[in-house]
Amino acid sequence: MLEEFKKFALRGNVIDLAIGVIIGAAFSKIVDSLVNDIIMPFIGAIGNVDFSNYFVGLNSSVTATTLAEAKKQGAVLAYGNFITIAVNFMIIAFVLFLVVKAINRLQKKEEPAPAKKPDDVVLLTEIRDLLKDKPV
Repeated sequence: MLEEFKKFALRGNVIDLAIGVIIGAAFSKIVDSLVNDIIMPFIGAIGNVDFSNYFVGLNSSVTATTLAEAKKQGAVLAYGNFITIAVNFMIIAFVLFLVVKAINRLQKKEEPAPAKKPDDVVLLTEIRDLLKDKPV
């Protein structure tokens, strides 16, 4: 059983998947930073808003002005956080689209031109076509 597991774990697909997961986690952190530290501040500056503190208290006891304080007071609907995560998703989806598009372009194989038919086959095809047009 140990030998079978070793064969399975060392297969190319499993290692590729593991590398993909690790790179995906690192990429996720980069995109989170890009959205939280660069994109959302610009969006917030345009409208003079901070999306991270957009929330609705789900009970009347929530009177805080920041999300962290509001969560301590009770249940909140943090839709500003959702907006940030939605922007994260859109960026990741767009980057993955570009990556897949580039990979597909690189993998696109040019189809070879059809092989030239021998002269006797071409002649026989022309004769056949001429005979089709003649009444019997």
